[in-house]
Amino acid sequence: MLEISEDVLYDCIIIGGGPAGLTAGLYTARAKLNTLLLEKGTIGGQIAITDLVENYPGFPEGISGKELSLRFKQQAERFGLKVAKAEATKIEKSGKEVFVHLRNGRVLRAKTLIVASGSNPRKLGVPGEDKFLNRGVSYCATCDGALFDGLPIAVIGGGDSATQEALFLTRFGSVVYLIHRRDQLRAQKHLQEKVFSNPKIKFIPNTVVEEICGNEFVEKLILKNTKSGEVSELEVEGVFIFIGLEPNTGFLKDSLKLDEKGYIITDESLRTSLEGVFAAGDCRSGSTGQVAVAVGEGCIAGIQAEKYIEDNF
Repeated sequence: MLEISEDVLYDCIIIGGGPAGLTAGLYTARAKLNTLLLEKGTIGGQIAITDLVENYPGFPEGISGKELSLRFKQQAERFGLKVAKAEATKIEKSGKEVFVHLRNGRVLRAKTLIVASGSNPRKLGVPGEDKFLNRGVSYCATCDGALFDGLPIAVIGGGDSATQEALFLTRFGSVVYLIHRRDQLRAQKHLQEKVFSNPKIKFIPNTVVEEICGNEFVEKLILKNTKSGEVSELEVEGVFIFIGLEPNTGFLKDSLKLDEKGYIITDESLRTSLEGVFAAGDCRSGSTGQVAVAVGEGCIAGIQAEKYIEDNF
Protein backbone atom coordinates (compact mmCIF):
# COMPACT_ATOMS: atom_id res chain seq x y z
CA MET A 1 0.00 0.00 0.00
CA LEU A 2 1.40 3.38 -1.00
CA GLU A 3 2.22 5.58 1.97
CA ILE A 4 0.66 9.04 1.63
CA SER A 5 2.73 11.77 3.26
CA GLU A 6 1.37 14.98 4.76
CA ASP A 7 4.93 16.31 4.93
CA VAL A 8 5.45 16.31 1.17
CA LEU A 9 4.54 19.24 -1.05
CA TYR A 10 3.45 17.36 -4.16
CA ASP A 11 3.88 19.00 -7.52
CA CYS A 12 0.46 17.72 -8.54
CA ILE A 13 -2.38 15.85 -6.88
CA ILE A 14 -5.03 14.27 -9.09
CA ILE A 15 -8.46 13.38 -7.72
CA GLY A 16 -9.95 10.53 -9.72
CA GLY A 17 -8.50 7.47 -11.43
CA GLY A 18 -10.57 7.29 -14.60
CA PRO A 19 -9.23 7.88 -18.14
CA ALA A 20 -8.89 11.66 -17.58
CA GLY A 21 -7.06 11.33 -14.26
CA LEU A 22 -4.76 8.55 -15.43
CA THR A 23 -3.86 10.44 -18.61
CA ALA A 24 -3.17 13.61 -16.62
CA GLY A 25 -0.96 11.52 -14.34
CA LEU A 26 0.87 10.07 -17.32
CA TYR A 27 1.73 13.56 -18.57
CA THR A 28 2.70 15.08 -15.24
CA ALA A 29 4.74 12.07 -14.13
CA ARG A 30 6.49 11.91 -17.49
CA ALA A 31 7.36 15.58 -17.02
CA LYS A 32 9.15 14.56 -13.79
CA LEU A 33 6.53 16.15 -11.54
CA ASN A 34 5.98 14.42 -8.20
CA THR A 35 2.39 13.35 -8.78
CA LEU A 36 -0.07 11.58 -6.50
CA LEU A 37 -3.37 10.23 -7.84
CA LEU A 38 -6.20 9.61 -5.37
CA GLU A 39 -9.02 7.20 -6.22
CA LYS A 40 -11.72 6.27 -3.70
CA GLY A 41 -13.19 3.43 -5.74
CA THR A 42 -12.16 1.41 -8.78
CA ILE A 43 -9.28 2.49 -10.99
CA GLY A 44 -10.73 3.25 -14.40
CA GLY A 45 -13.99 4.69 -13.10
CA GLN A 46 -17.07 4.03 -15.21
CA ILE A 47 -15.01 2.61 -18.05
CA ALA A 48 -13.69 -0.17 -15.79
CA ILE A 49 -17.18 -1.64 -15.50
CA THR A 50 -17.92 -1.42 -19.22
CA ASP A 51 -17.85 -4.80 -20.92
CA LEU A 52 -16.56 -3.74 -24.33
CA VAL A 53 -15.15 -0.41 -25.54
CA GLU A 54 -15.45 -0.24 -29.32
CA ASN A 55 -14.89 3.46 -30.05
CA TYR A 56 -11.46 4.10 -28.52
CA PRO A 57 -8.81 4.48 -31.26
CA GLY A 58 -6.17 1.80 -31.62
CA PHE A 59 -8.33 -1.22 -30.80
CA PRO A 60 -10.13 -2.25 -34.01
CA GLU A 61 -11.70 -5.30 -32.38
CA GLY A 62 -12.60 -3.40 -29.22
CA ILE A 63 -11.18 -3.90 -25.74
CA SER A 64 -12.72 -4.60 -22.35
CA GLY A 65 -13.02 -1.53 -20.14
CA LYS A 66 -11.19 -3.32 -17.35
CA GLU A 67 -8.21 -4.12 -19.59
CA LEU A 68 -8.07 -0.60 -21.01
CA SER A 69 -8.10 0.87 -17.49
CA LEU A 70 -5.27 -1.44 -16.43
CA ARG A 71 -3.17 -0.39 -19.41
CA PHE A 72 -3.74 3.29 -18.65
CA LYS A 73 -2.58 2.73 -15.06
CA GLN A 74 0.46 0.63 -15.97
CA GLN A 75 1.64 3.16 -18.53
CA ALA A 76 1.34 6.09 -16.11
CA GLU A 77 3.04 4.16 -13.27
CA ARG A 78 5.91 3.32 -15.60
CA PHE A 79 6.78 7.03 -15.55
CA GLY A 80 6.48 7.31 -11.77
CA LEU A 81 2.81 8.12 -11.07
CA LYS A 82 1.89 7.28 -7.47
CA VAL A 83 -1.62 5.86 -6.99
CA ALA A 84 -3.36 5.68 -3.60
CA LYS A 85 -6.82 4.66 -2.44
CA ALA A 86 -8.30 7.66 -0.67
CA GLU A 87 -11.35 9.93 -0.77
CA ALA A 88 -11.12 13.71 -0.96
CA THR A 89 -13.77 15.56 1.05
CA LYS A 90 -12.74 19.20 0.57
CA ILE A 91 -10.18 21.35 -1.21
CA GLU A 92 -8.95 24.84 -0.37
CA LYS A 93 -6.21 27.27 -1.39
CA SER A 94 -3.84 29.08 0.93
CA GLY A 95 -1.06 31.15 -0.57
CA LYS A 96 0.38 29.23 -3.48
CA GLU A 97 -0.53 25.81 -2.11
CA VAL A 98 -3.67 23.72 -2.62
CA PHE A 99 -4.85 21.66 0.34
CA VAL A 100 -6.74 18.40 -0.14
CA HIS A 101 -8.68 17.12 2.87
CA LEU A 102 -9.20 13.35 3.01
CA ARG A 103 -11.99 11.28 4.57
CA ASN A 104 -9.53 9.90 7.15
CA GLY A 105 -8.76 13.42 8.41
CA ARG A 106 -5.39 13.82 6.77
CA VAL A 107 -4.57 16.93 4.73
CA LEU A 108 -2.29 16.83 1.69
CA ARG A 109 -0.51 19.76 0.02
CA ALA A 110 0.24 20.37 -3.64
CA LYS A 111 1.39 23.06 -6.03
CA THR A 112 -1.37 22.10 -8.46
CA LEU A 113 -4.54 20.03 -8.39
CA ILE A 114 -6.36 18.27 -11.21
CA VAL A 115 -9.95 17.24 -10.47
CA ALA A 116 -10.99 14.26 -12.56
CA SER A 117 -13.54 12.85 -10.14
CA GLY A 118 -15.89 11.60 -12.84
CA SER A 119 -19.55 10.82 -12.36
CA ASN A 120 -21.90 8.33 -10.74
CA PRO A 121 -24.97 6.52 -12.10
CA ARG A 122 -28.17 8.53 -11.81
CA LYS A 123 -30.95 6.86 -9.83
CA LEU A 124 -34.54 6.38 -10.91
CA GLY A 125 -35.83 7.64 -7.58
CA VAL A 126 -38.71 5.18 -7.36
CA PRO A 127 -39.94 3.05 -4.43
CA GLY A 128 -37.95 -0.15 -4.06
CA GLU A 129 -34.81 1.08 -5.81
CA ASP A 130 -32.76 1.51 -2.63
CA LYS A 131 -34.42 -1.37 -0.82
CA PHE A 132 -33.42 -3.90 -3.47
CA LEU A 133 -29.93 -2.59 -4.22
CA ASN A 134 -27.71 -5.67 -4.63
CA ARG A 135 -30.83 -7.79 -4.28
CA GLY A 136 -31.92 -7.47 -7.88
CA VAL A 137 -31.18 -3.79 -8.55
CA SER A 138 -27.83 -2.99 -10.13
CA TYR A 139 -26.03 -0.23 -12.03
CA CYS A 140 -23.31 -2.50 -13.45
CA ALA A 141 -24.06 -5.29 -15.91
CA THR A 142 -20.44 -6.45 -16.02
CA CYS A 143 -20.39 -6.75 -12.23
CA ASP A 144 -23.71 -8.49 -11.68
CA GLY A 145 -24.97 -9.92 -14.97
CA ALA A 146 -23.87 -13.49 -14.25
CA LEU A 147 -26.05 -13.54 -11.12
CA PHE A 148 -29.14 -13.62 -13.34
CA ASP A 149 -28.24 -16.55 -15.58
CA GLY A 150 -31.42 -17.95 -17.09
CA LEU A 151 -33.63 -15.33 -15.42
CA PRO A 152 -35.73 -12.45 -16.83
CA ILE A 153 -33.94 -9.08 -16.72
CA ALA A 154 -35.05 -5.47 -17.23
CA VAL A 155 -32.76 -2.70 -18.43
CA ILE A 156 -33.95 0.87 -17.89
CA GLY A 157 -32.74 3.54 -20.32
CA GLY A 158 -32.39 4.33 -23.99
CA GLY A 159 -28.89 5.68 -24.55
CA ASP A 160 -25.59 4.08 -25.53
CA SER A 161 -24.92 2.65 -22.06
CA ALA A 162 -28.36 1.09 -21.74
CA THR A 163 -28.21 -0.56 -25.16
CA GLN A 164 -24.64 -1.78 -24.71
CA GLU A 165 -25.45 -3.30 -21.34
CA ALA A 166 -28.68 -4.84 -22.63
CA LEU A 167 -26.70 -6.57 -25.36
CA PHE A 168 -24.17 -7.80 -22.81
CA LEU A 169 -26.93 -9.12 -20.54
CA THR A 170 -28.33 -11.33 -23.30
CA ARG A 171 -25.45 -13.66 -22.43
CA PHE A 172 -27.21 -14.42 -19.17
CA GLY A 173 -30.88 -13.47 -19.12
CA SER A 174 -33.66 -15.68 -20.45
CA VAL A 175 -35.09 -12.43 -21.81
CA VAL A 176 -33.93 -8.82 -21.56
CA TYR A 177 -36.64 -6.14 -21.48
CA LEU A 178 -35.32 -2.76 -22.59
CA ILE A 179 -37.63 -0.14 -21.06
CA HIS A 180 -37.47 3.44 -22.31
CA ARG A 181 -39.68 6.44 -21.57
CA ARG A 182 -39.65 7.61 -25.19
CA ASP A 183 -40.86 5.90 -28.36
CA GLN A 184 -37.36 5.72 -29.83
CA LEU A 185 -33.94 4.87 -28.44
CA ARG A 186 -31.31 7.61 -28.23
CA ALA A 187 -28.36 5.25 -28.76
CA GLN A 188 -26.09 5.28 -31.78
CA LYS A 189 -27.67 3.70 -34.86
CA HIS A 190 -25.35 0.70 -34.98
CA LEU A 191 -26.24 -0.13 -31.37
CA GLN A 192 -29.94 0.18 -32.13
CA GLU A 193 -29.53 -2.20 -35.05
CA LYS A 194 -27.87 -4.75 -32.78
CA VAL A 195 -30.64 -4.40 -30.21
CA PHE A 196 -33.50 -4.82 -32.66
CA SER A 197 -31.85 -7.79 -34.35
CA ASN A 198 -31.29 -9.66 -31.08
CA PRO A 199 -34.20 -12.05 -30.38
CA LYS A 200 -33.53 -12.00 -26.63
CA ILE A 201 -34.20 -8.26 -26.29
CA LYS A 202 -37.80 -7.05 -26.02
CA PHE A 203 -38.14 -3.29 -26.42
CA ILE A 204 -40.83 -1.62 -24.29
CA PRO A 205 -41.17 2.03 -25.42
CA ASN A 206 -43.13 4.94 -23.91
CA THR A 207 -42.88 3.36 -20.48
CA VAL A 208 -41.58 4.37 -17.07
CA VAL A 209 -40.99 2.37 -13.91
CA GLU A 210 -43.32 3.37 -11.08
CA GLU A 211 -42.10 0.89 -8.48
CA ILE A 212 -39.72 -2.04 -7.98
CA CYS A 213 -41.42 -4.78 -5.97
CA GLY A 214 -40.54 -8.02 -4.23
CA ASN A 215 -40.03 -9.69 -0.88
CA GLU A 216 -36.40 -10.61 -0.21
CA PHE A 217 -35.39 -9.93 -3.81
CA VAL A 218 -36.83 -8.19 -6.87
CA GLU A 219 -39.85 -10.00 -8.28
CA LYS A 220 -41.62 -7.52 -10.53
CA LEU A 221 -41.87 -3.95 -11.82
CA ILE A 222 -44.90 -1.69 -11.84
CA LEU A 223 -44.87 0.08 -15.20
CA LYS A 224 -46.82 3.02 -16.58
CA ASN A 225 -47.32 3.84 -20.25
CA THR A 226 -46.47 7.53 -20.77
CA LYS A 227 -49.04 7.94 -23.55
CA SER A 228 -52.06 5.93 -22.42
CA GLY A 229 -51.45 6.08 -18.67
CA GLU A 230 -52.05 2.33 -18.49
CA VAL A 231 -50.41 0.60 -15.49
CA SER A 232 -49.06 -2.94 -15.83
CA GLU A 233 -46.79 -5.44 -14.08
CA LEU A 234 -43.69 -7.10 -15.47
CA GLU A 235 -42.10 -10.09 -13.77
CA VAL A 236 -38.30 -9.79 -13.65
CA GLU A 237 -35.59 -10.78 -11.20
CA GLY A 238 -32.90 -8.34 -12.25
CA VAL A 239 -33.18 -4.57 -12.86
CA PHE A 240 -30.24 -2.72 -14.41
CA ILE A 241 -30.53 1.07 -14.43
CA PHE A 242 -28.69 3.18 -17.03
CA ILE A 243 -30.39 6.58 -17.25
CA GLY A 244 -27.36 8.83 -17.21
CA LEU A 245 -24.73 10.09 -14.82
CA GLU A 246 -24.33 12.76 -12.16
CA PRO A 247 -21.00 14.52 -11.52
CA ASN A 248 -19.07 13.46 -8.46
CA THR A 249 -18.50 17.03 -7.31
CA GLY A 250 -20.39 17.35 -4.04
CA PHE A 251 -17.14 17.84 -2.12
CA LEU A 252 -16.35 20.90 -4.27
CA LYS A 253 -19.52 22.95 -3.81
CA ASP A 254 -17.82 25.41 -1.45
CA SER A 255 -14.55 25.57 -3.39
CA LEU A 256 -15.14 25.78 -7.15
CA LYS A 257 -17.72 27.34 -9.44
CA LEU A 258 -20.16 24.68 -10.64
CA ASP A 259 -22.93 24.89 -13.22
CA GLU A 260 -26.61 24.31 -12.41
CA LYS A 261 -26.17 20.55 -12.72
CA GLY A 262 -23.10 20.42 -10.51
CA TYR A 263 -20.45 20.14 -13.21
CA ILE A 264 -17.19 22.09 -12.80
CA ILE A 265 -16.95 25.25 -14.91
CA THR A 266 -13.60 25.69 -16.69
CA ASP A 267 -12.10 27.82 -19.42
CA GLU A 268 -10.62 26.46 -22.67
CA SER A 269 -7.39 25.60 -20.83
CA LEU A 270 -9.38 23.61 -18.24
CA ARG A 271 -8.62 26.13 -15.50
CA THR A 272 -11.26 26.28 -12.76
CA SER A 273 -12.29 29.27 -10.64
CA LEU A 274 -9.45 28.48 -8.21
CA GLU A 275 -5.94 29.31 -9.39
CA GLY A 276 -3.74 26.26 -9.82
CA VAL A 277 -6.73 23.91 -9.95
CA PHE A 278 -7.78 22.26 -13.21
CA ALA A 279 -10.62 19.90 -14.13
CA ALA A 280 -10.92 17.20 -16.78
CA GLY A 281 -13.29 14.43 -17.86
CA ASP A 282 -16.87 13.64 -16.91
CA CYS A 283 -16.95 16.01 -13.92
CA ARG A 284 -16.38 19.04 -16.16
CA SER A 285 -19.14 21.23 -17.61
CA GLY A 286 -19.49 20.43 -21.30
CA SER A 287 -18.28 16.86 -20.90
CA THR A 288 -19.29 14.41 -23.65
CA GLY A 289 -18.92 11.26 -21.59
CA GLN A 290 -16.54 9.73 -24.14
CA VAL A 291 -13.26 8.02 -23.23
CA ALA A 292 -11.33 9.65 -26.10
CA VAL A 293 -12.42 13.12 -24.96
CA ALA A 294 -11.58 12.39 -21.31
CA VAL A 295 -8.12 11.26 -22.35
CA GLY A 296 -7.65 14.44 -24.39
CA GLU A 297 -8.75 16.62 -21.49
CA GLY A 298 -6.46 14.75 -19.12
CA CYS A 299 -3.59 15.52 -21.48
CA ILE A 300 -4.48 19.24 -21.56
CA ALA A 301 -4.85 19.43 -17.77
CA GLY A 302 -1.50 17.73 -17.24
CA ILE A 303 0.26 20.10 -19.62
CA GLN A 304 -1.42 23.13 -18.05
CA ALA A 305 -0.43 21.99 -14.55
CA GLU A 306 3.19 21.70 -15.67
CA LYS A 307 3.07 25.17 -17.22
CA TYR A 308 1.48 26.65 -14.06
CA ILE A 309 4.33 25.30 -11.92
CA GLU A 310 6.93 26.68 -14.32
CA ASP A 311 5.32 30.13 -14.15
CA ASN A 312 4.64 30.27 -10.41
CA PHE A 313 7.24 28.23 -8.53
